[in-house]
Amino acid sequence: MKIKNILKGIPYLAISMLLLFFTGLSCTERKADHILKIGLPEEPRTLNIWLASDTYSLKILSQIYQRLYIRDPDTLRLVPWLAEQEPVFDPETLSYTVRLRRAKWSDGSEVTSEDVAFTGRLIKNFRVPRYVSRWEFIKRIETPDKHTVTFYLHEPKAIFLTRTLTTPIVQKKQWAKVTEMAKGTEKPLIKLLNHKIEKPVGSGPFMLKEWRQGAYLFLQKNAYFFGTGRKISGRMLGPHIDGIIFKIYGTSDAAILDLKKGTIDMFWWSIQAGYLEDLKRQKDIQIFSNEKSGLYYMGFNVRKPPFNDVNLRRAVATLIDKDFIISRILQGLAIKMSSVVPPGNRFWHCPDVPRYGEGLTREQRVKKAYEILRKAGYTWQVPPVNGEGRVVKGKGIRLPNGQAMDKFTILTPPADYDPLRAMSGMIIQEWLRMAGIPASAKSMAFGALIQQVKDRRQFDSFILGYGRLDIDPDWVRNFFHSSNDRARGWNMSGYRNPDFDRIAEESASTLDREKRRKLIWKMQKLILQDVPYIPLYNPKLIEAVRKGRFSGWVETLGGIGNTWSFCELRPE
Repeated sequence: MKIKNILKGIPYLAISMLLLFFTGLSCTERKADHILKIGLPEEPRTLNIWLASDTYSLKILSQIYQRLYIRDPDTLRLVPWLAEQEPVFDPETLSYTVRLRRAKWSDGSEVTSEDVAFTGRLIKNFRVPRYVSRWEFIKRIETPDKHTVTFYLHEPKAIFLTRTLTTPIVQKKQWAKVTEMAKGTEKPLIKLLNHKIEKPVGSGPFMLKEWRQGAYLFLQKNAYFFGTGRKISGRMLGPHIDGIIFKIYGTSDAAILDLKKGTIDMFWWSIQAGYLEDLKRQKDIQIFSNEKSGLYYMGFNVRKPPFNDVNLRRAVATLIDKDFIISRILQGLAIKMSSVVPPGNRFWHCPDVPRYGEGLTREQRVKKAYEILRKAGYTWQVPPVNGEGRVVKGKGIRLPNGQAMDKFTILTPPADYDPLRAMSGMIIQEWLRMAGIPASAKSMAFGALIQQVKDRRQFDSFILGYGRLDIDPDWVRNFFHSSNDRARGWNMSGYRNPDFDRIAEESASTLDREKRRKLIWKMQKLILQDVPYIPLYNPKLIEAVRKGRFSGWVETLGGIGNTWSFCELRPE
């Protein structure tokens, strides 16, 4: 019996020894059980923090480069991280002063205020695309001593606290030569972004040990991490593990199989519905379900007919049954969206917005939409509600000016990219046709769809989504402010409302958090009254881990794959 048990343990032991061999560690240096093994569906594209925009690069780099402030996982409030305390505001000079913790880089050198100032100046001087909007309103940065940074602003900006101070900080020593070399070239920004970083020096809980492209990436525990043994936001931090091995998978099938076998401890990607029931039956698998900070929606081109008429947009919103989409297409694995800010973002989400068709049956929806359009002057050859008040298939809708409504297209990503959005487009097409509205869903390669909507702006309507929206909802201003109604601008629908612009501009410069929330709630109400977008759903983030290996996973908006988890996990 003992021999049989030993033989059962050999495969797992062999895998653990193989992983130790790959990383150059001997059994005397590390225990295999103290290495967390995570599967990734794709390989990171870069370790250059200024170029990184893909999910997988950002997952890795978030454990290496750190911010002055990060979000508490429970309250979502910003808490000091590299900073020692809350920033001190001086209204007379319009400045914020930040004191730094005593911290070191992964090479053992000290983190100083010069590193923070250098990071900000690099972003401003090179106009780094992903970050420059957070820094362009900074007038100057001063460093009165090694652990004090003072930021002077041109004008009040709410996102200074939530976006500028959450920028990853880089080491001046590693990047100074790179920036000097890039400045002397014809295209400095391109040179900076294309610079290959093989060993990023960070201040986070982990540091890069080895990356074998196409196979795995190993992050080793950073012995100099400032949080080790320290209580931050009421949590005693480690890391209590020796490192993380990220194994690269080409398919979810292979990763899920290895998760079930115990080869990996976590698959860092949302588990699709097709795998879920099988995983729930596995006694050694634990399932976590959390909300994402996401928005999946139907958008309209309000610059031209037919969707330049708000009545038509409201009628379409009434005809769309979000509960049906969530229950039948997403199999219940989503949250219904009523506003553009997801409900999981509790402080900023406005619950008091128009809810078109809420609680209505299919027939009631058709009747309500018909009433909206009829009052606005629309007519039909065959109305969707006949003289006896019964719902029939509508036909031949005409605009208030008497012209026949042209057939229009609902663009969606292809089914092999996102079957949920493709299927949603098809069912919405059928709902609209029932009311005599000539809709036609069309899938398009994702890159071509974005180009059609954002660059050319040649479209009628579309279904898209954002899966990683920032907790600070300043993006609502960006998405709908009239100044962003331009080629490649964030205002893809072409929405223009002077009242919205005025409130949005005020929100951007309001430093009082409660006053700003009231303004952002007003913005959400205006958007849902004018409906340039119809919020549809926010997919739930379903994650799975092996039981009995590590404990201490921290759940938050956006799931368990976060810095808090990796700092608190303990081997069992």
